[in-house]
Amino acid sequence: MSVRTRRDQTCTWCGRPVADSGTGRKRRYCRQSCRQRAYEQRSAMKETSIPDDAVILTAEEASAAADRAFEVRCAAEDVSTAVTEGADTAELHRLCVELLTKARDAERLR
Repeated sequence: MSVRTRRDQTCTWCGRPVADSGTGRKRRYCRQSCRQRAYEQRSAMKETSIPDDAVILTAEEASAAADRAFEVRCAAEDVSTAVTEGADTAELHRLCVELLTKARDAERLR
């Protein structure tokens, strides 16, 4: 089983979760509007030298992605500090849940 099929499927355009249809090919988009935006982008890119698999982000989107990565690093440092200082299990659990939440959020590009 590939990594893509083991974890929750997310929209190729916006990163939201995509409902599993159960049969047939896995859906790539969460809704028709995302599918349309992706088509429009592919059509606009046909006449450029930018590769088809390139991810183009606005400055705001790139900054938000960098901010999310920074939050993940800070959360990981919090876990490390708590372990070093001998925090109790409940505190470590809370910090790990926060780290996982931030890591999942950081996976999306848009």
